[in-house]
Amino acid sequence: MLAGVLAGADLGELLRLLPVQRAGFALLLAAIGLPVIGVVIVGLDIMPVRFAMMHVALLGIAVGLLTGLDPMLCALVACALAGAGVAPLARTPDGLSGAMGLLMSLAIAAALLVLAVSGVNASGAFALLWGSILSVGTADLVVLGALAALVPGLFRWRRRDVALLLYDRELAQCSGVPVRALTAVLLVLVAVAVAGAIKLTGALLVDALTLLPALAARRLGTSLRSITLWAVGIGVAVNLTGFLVALRLDWPPGPVLVLTAGALVLAVHLIPERSISTWRAPASDSLPSSH
Repeated sequence: MLAGVLAGADLGELLRLLPVQRAGFALLLAAIGLPVIGVVIVGLDIMPVRFAMMHVALLGIAVGLLTGLDPMLCALVACALAGAGVAPLARTPDGLSGAMGLLMSLAIAAALLVLAVSGVNASGAFALLWGSILSVGTADLVVLGALAALVPGLFRWRRRDVALLLYDRELAQCSGVPVRALTAVLLVLVAVAVAGAIKLTGALLVDALTLLPALAARRLGTSLRSITLWAVGIGVAVNLTGFLVALRLDWPPGPVLVLTAGALVLAVHLIPERSISTWRAPASDSLPSSH
């Protein structure tokens, strides 16, 4: 068993193992794309999205176990479709929160029904929700690599539109921003990011890779660009530090990543607040004059 090997090896020996190297590389890729997703979650004020997508991922996993397809691939597709499906309901912030609540209820009910009717062992489906970072494969690295390229790329390409949308939806609409299309794209990326992080920390602890770095970055940054850069930097520091600590102490990586990120968020909030602490206040500084 790999766990026995890990328990008896020192840190240097562990870092030479291919599964450990893959896990570390996956966390590095995750630190580039997923904290930016956290900025979207905070900006759109859609905190329930993590829980909704966790339930959707469970439905995808259940369908995968029933059909014999890759459960993680099914979870990824299910989350992407769910993100696109709730976009038309997201015409106001309240509507988005309501849509996530509806999605959460329907997804968990459907997942439990699939598991009950099919006779599939439910423990196998729920086990995937706790994460298995040392079993990261090529497909997982491809998904995380795509997110690491697409999410920051979208922010750079449509920075003004994204900043306007996160600042004020109605202002963005009046300014000619394609609000519905951009919201749909962002929701799909959020959903895929949650599904892509399942293997690393489990769906229940996905906040360590997405939301917590964004919360710390929002305190440190003074514009959307600086908050995004802070979020990525914090994500890299938290992921690598937490992973090394988990390896050294032979502890499960998911909870260690959450506690590391949480400690950093608390430490950041002890810093005296600046006169301008979030990008939402200085809209003129956050929004570039041209593309």
